[in-house]
Amino acid sequence: MFARKIRVTHNGQPCPLKWLDNFSMRNFTNDAVFDDTLPVADGVLEAGARVPLPELKTAMEDWFRRKGYIATQDRLDISEMKD
Repeated sequence: MFARKIRVTHNGQPCPLKWLDNFSMRNFTNDAVFDDTLPVADGVLEAGARVPLPELKTAMEDWFRRKGYIATQDRLDISEMKD
């Protein structure tokens, strides 16, 4: 559906689809750019070309912390998957 596949991991493990879905289904950032994300599997999002990875990482970490999915000091690894 979207042009890019994005890998999202936490502590070397794929983030659960439930977490990704929760982020993607909630427009908490008031930033329409994140509307162009679609979770497809554990650790995998499809995203539009205009979704900036650094801002996506920051927004996801913030949301996951607020939901209690990750600790304050934890970081996500987000990268574009190559074909």
